[in-house]
Amino acid sequence: MKDVHNFINGEFVATERFFDKRTPVDNSLIARVHEAGKAEVDAAVAAARAALHGPWGRMTVAERVDLLNAVADGINRRFDDFLQAECADTGKPRSLASHIDIPRGAANFKIFADVIKSVPTEFFEMATPDGLGALNYSLRRPVGVVGVICPWNLPLLLMTWKVGPALACGNTVVVKPSEETPQTATLLGEVMNEVGMPKGVYNVVHGFGPDSAGEFVTSHPGVNAITFTGETRTGSVIMKTAAEGARPVSLEMGGKNPAIVFADCDFDKAIEGTMRSVFANCGQVCLGTERVYVERPIFERFVEAMKKGAEGLRLGRPEDPQTGLGPLISQEHRDKVLSYYARATELGATVVTGGGAPDMPAELAEGAWVQPTLWTGLDDSSPIAREEIFGPCALIQPFDAEDEVIRRANDTEYGLACSIWTENLARAHRVAGQIEAGLVWVNSWFLRDLRTPFGGAKQSGIGREGGVHSLEFYTELKNICIKL
Repeated sequence: MKDVHNFINGEFVATERFFDKRTPVDNSLIARVHEAGKAEVDAAVAAARAALHGPWGRMTVAERVDLLNAVADGINRRFDDFLQAECADTGKPRSLASHIDIPRGAANFKIFADVIKSVPTEFFEMATPDGLGALNYSLRRPVGVVGVICPWNLPLLLMTWKVGPALACGNTVVVKPSEETPQTATLLGEVMNEVGMPKGVYNVVHGFGPDSAGEFVTSHPGVNAITFTGETRTGSVIMKTAAEGARPVSLEMGGKNPAIVFADCDFDKAIEGTMRSVFANCGQVCLGTERVYVERPIFERFVEAMKKGAEGLRLGRPEDPQTGLGPLISQEHRDKVLSYYARATELGATVVTGGGAPDMPAELAEGAWVQPTLWTGLDDSSPIAREEIFGPCALIQPFDAEDEVIRRANDTEYGLACSIWTENLARAHRVAGQIEAGLVWVNSWFLRDLRTPFGGAKQSGIGREGGVHSLEFYTELKNICIKL
């Protein structure tokens, strides 16, 4: 039995409390995870605070940059280890994790190492009554100990998306990975030691939310800032907790993302892009599409093409190169998604394809499998159109006019992402500018320049990360005024 330990002050720490980690592929037990209690979280925060005033806190930017690049190289050097751990925890196809999760996880350290090297601050000359003047300039200083609360859908990628800029700015971190995906965060501790990262800079505590590691980290008075990716309900709780001490938060939360497909689109590209945005990672992507609006002249053709594509997806083990769709993350999440499948049928949806649980071979029968599913026939007031499902499914609806579809796309409490498919350049700019979302793609999906701002509007989040925008959260900007 594999043991997954906490990583505190450069050491792997066992506890007397455990929880099981089962693979969603066949529900078999693959690891025993050591749950951190309050004492372990206290130790992790104390180690992180001490590191701020130790060798880490005295490093130059160039020295930090060298270490971050070494971490990225260390991930790539142990690429297969990270790939195996990520696929074991999530069940996602190796073909997906090897092209997205692990390379992007490493790249997050390099991109923020580059950003921190060249980011400018402000300088102003100021007139004074005595005629001698003053000079004002700004310095960026680390915010301190950052609590990093990570999701389970893209565990390494989304964890390093936060840890990379936090460390680049000179902070230290206490990471609480999802209980569903504990392995890669712990494995990164090995890389940190291998490259000589000072003790206490990177810490990992395992556990759950309430009355466990998640709550202990977010409520700890020694944590100066909290960054979180996950569902909106949990983000709201974290925000309330962070109000004690007036600590800053960066929240990337839920979404009910639309795709808008105009009749003048490149049809094949629109199908390919929408297929990925609906079904990639079994629909467990915060930026994924769950509402598809298609202009009426091509609606029937579009639905038929999506049906053909969905039915061509092969469900299977992560290591099988033919696998196009893995399982959901857990049996609990499978039950949630299947409840929406049943609800759609009860509400009178037309099930274009899927709509239930697949028949899997005996050795996979206990896994968290669901069918890729498409519906038509429900209106915008339906819970299928309004509530985040987070599975491999989408509701496809027709529209007739540009103003109409903009209004319908914006009629949601969320505002994370949107995809627009059109060959009309003027329309692309016009519609994109009116969509209430933090990220809008035109004729693409999941195309990310890591220098650009990332975050959500409305109940999809608070704050922006990416490039220099991450520095606004992970640093305190100090002004120094020099009287001449």
